[in-house]
Amino acid sequence: MHSAVLLIEFGSIILGLGLLGRFAARFRLSPIPLYLLAGLAFGEGGLLPLGASEEFIATGAEIGVILLLLMLGLEYTASDLVSNLKTHYPSGLVDCALNALPGAAVALLLGWGPVAAVVLAGVTWISSSGVIAKVLGDLGRVGNRETPVILSVLVLEDLAMAVYLPIVTALVAGVGLLAGSVTLAVALGAAGLVLFLALRYGRLISRFVSSDDPEKLLLVVLGLTILVAGVAQQLQVSAAVGAFLVGIALSGEVAEGAHTLLSPLRDLFAAVFFVFFGLHTDPSSIPPVLLPALGLAVVTALTKIATGYWAARRAGISVKGRWRAGGALVARGEFSIVIAGLAVAAGVEPSLGPLATAYVLILVVLGPLTARYTEPVATWWSRRRAPHPSRPAPRAAETEAPVAD
Repeated sequence: MHSAVLLIEFGSIILGLGLLGRFAARFRLSPIPLYLLAGLAFGEGGLLPLGASEEFIATGAEIGVILLLLMLGLEYTASDLVSNLKTHYPSGLVDCALNALPGAAVALLLGWGPVAAVVLAGVTWISSSGVIAKVLGDLGRVGNRETPVILSVLVLEDLAMAVYLPIVTALVAGVGLLAGSVTLAVALGAAGLVLFLALRYGRLISRFVSSDDPEKLLLVVLGLTILVAGVAQQLQVSAAVGAFLVGIALSGEVAEGAHTLLSPLRDLFAAVFFVFFGLHTDPSSIPPVLLPALGLAVVTALTKIATGYWAARRAGISVKGRWRAGGALVARGEFSIVIAGLAVAAGVEPSLGPLATAYVLILVVLGPLTARYTEPVATWWSRRRAPHPSRPAPRAAETEAPVAD
């Protein structure tokens, strides 16, 4: 009987997610807020709490996080990461300073303590690579000059996750300074070792994993990823970091083939992950933190726009491209929820989960709008403030040389 209820509940969830995804695609929206709302509706304090399938969904949510980070790692090669780190690290530092500090400040002002401050800093810092990539494709901006700048900022954020996640994992687990230092050292050592092996022996690793049979390639890559993620979690590093490093280690045709095969699985289990996070958030706990979440969303939307503008200006992009880069970076999504989920699972602060949910819901909806309209609004505002034709034009020495779009 329990098995039948489990199948009915889980089947209903998957069917519902599919319908929500189709609805979002019809209006060119990200499905993430709809998945979160579905979790809120059927979780603690929701309309129809689920019982039989909760444990199964929890396991699916863990796999969802692993696949999200694996697919992210498959997007980059070790040489890409090293090159981006050398060239664009100033943009990464500005990104961290402008967007992590507001989250930490709000947590401290609310009296949540230093651990919650570190967690909320990560929630407000990391943009959503998945949402941003989809928005750029929908707007036809993949070939724009500012797009490499946007991707460089995202790559640096993703690389920083390999350091940040072990720190958060150690903090929320309540380990001591010595144990936390060991965890961080292990994470840094593992990341450095994987980058070295990928740079030096990437072809050999890919050749070992490679297979002309899609079924065997899928099983080997998926099995290897879950195995490494489990070992990483056992070492108190982070299953997500382990999956990310596996993705980096694979390159060439293997990475392309694995990406194609795993994309549907990633979409399925990532949707389950967002539902699981919503299931563990009581809808009645959101209204008390809605105002802080809204204020934080407005502030960090502006700081992300400033980040993209500065990074694009540093790369010599025109003013319009700078505004487009800033607006594109606003969306938060999967990684913010992953980070908040670590704290929620450890019981760090009861209000942190609801605030993170509300925050992501706001910015995952606002992000595509800022990507589309920040540059037109900025152009309109600059024209409105432009000198009247009757006023004398500035001297040639004072005009800024035009930059190619």
